[in-house]
Amino acid sequence: MEWIAIILFLSVFLLILYGFPVAFTLGGLSVIYAVCFLDPAVLPALPSRIMGVVQQEILMAVPLFVFMGIMLEKSGLAERLLETMAILFGKIRGGLAISVILVGALLAASTGIVGATVVTMGLISLPTMLKRKYKPEIATGAIASAGTLGQIIPPSVMLVLLGSVLQESVGDLFRAALLPGILLVASYIIYILILARIRPNSIPAIPEDERKAFLGKNFGKRLIGAFFLPMLLIIAVLGSIFKGYATPTEAAAVGAMGATILTWSQKRLRWSLVRSVMRETTLLTSMVFLILLGATTFSFVFRQLGGDQFLLDTIHQSNLSPRLFLLLVMILVFIAGFFIDFIEIIFIVVPVVAPIFVQYDMDLIWIGILLAMNLQTSFLTPPFGFSLFYLKGVAPPSITTGHLYRGIIPFVIIQLVFLLIIAFYPEVVQWGLALFS
Repeated sequence: MEWIAIILFLSVFLLILYGFPVAFTLGGLSVIYAVCFLDPAVLPALPSRIMGVVQQEILMAVPLFVFMGIMLEKSGLAERLLETMAILFGKIRGGLAISVILVGALLAASTGIVGATVVTMGLISLPTMLKRKYKPEIATGAIASAGTLGQIIPPSVMLVLLGSVLQESVGDLFRAALLPGILLVASYIIYILILARIRPNSIPAIPEDERKAFLGKNFGKRLIGAFFLPMLLIIAVLGSIFKGYATPTEAAAVGAMGATILTWSQKRLRWSLVRSVMRETTLLTSMVFLILLGATTFSFVFRQLGGDQFLLDTIHQSNLSPRLFLLLVMILVFIAGFFIDFIEIIFIVVPVVAPIFVQYDMDLIWIGILLAMNLQTSFLTPPFGFSLFYLKGVAPPSITTGHLYRGIIPFVIIQLVFLLIIAFYPEVVQWGLALFS
């Protein structure tokens, strides 16, 4: 029976790689294996198991955070932030790339949706960077990597899903992720500054006459307008969680309402826009929950077949140390990220390995941050890096796939180095927890 569980796991993985719909592959194949190999008396427990997962209050944060992100993307927030930040840092060589990274971080803390961030910055800043004689690889690399920051900087849908699967506090995951996220942003900026010193012709500064012309047009008022409202929303959402005034679900509701009010204050709120935002939110949320239902079925059948106990016994017999097992899981997740979506990895791989981490008495908050940073790279790694797809879809014809692939290599290396630092120094996660508690 244990080997049947392993065959089920491999069958699901292979069918997803072949292109079958994830939710129906997970659920359908698991039900077939259950009917064929499980005691029929076990099957009535499956519906109650599914309802127990769906009724988790924390999962209500998913559609609310998605709504908040899409609404803010429609509000024009990114355009104002990019324009203002580019002028602020335009005097510095590489200032335009730095502004893209900082705006990506701010949008991550207010939207958390990779597609919206990458598309918006690609449409606005990529033509400007190319016009300013930025090397295409540097411009595309900065935009694509900045867009992925929403996966590690809270509020992040990825962290909500990881908290649900690992059965850990989402608020604690948010607190623990913020410091590594900030340090990752700083690492990107340091890389751009070093590159500007080594290859100055590839990263020029904005001409002084253009900066002066922009600064003279009520710049102070526009600066406050560009930063004040987004920062107010970020503080309202994250501050309410960190201070304990609200649960992540309640804070997500605050964020959704705040994003709607912000859009209204910019005189962009229309019924057609609200309908569009609600439609996109429904589509994304339905996809996540369908995969969740399929993953719950898979997890139930896998455990009933004895797959989790088989893995535990195998690992104990092989005398793997906790660190070596963690390394193997991280390598598996990194390789899987080349081919399948982060949601599928969270719902397929993490439930299988989580009990083993518990057996090893490892800190699941730390494990969650490591997984989140590892999964963040899946948006950049070819052939199925979604951030690359989004950027290629809005890039000028002169930008080739080769430019995109070469551009993200330094940023993927930075992420992997950062992953190693957090793996060897778990204190970084504990510092984040203490700092924002």
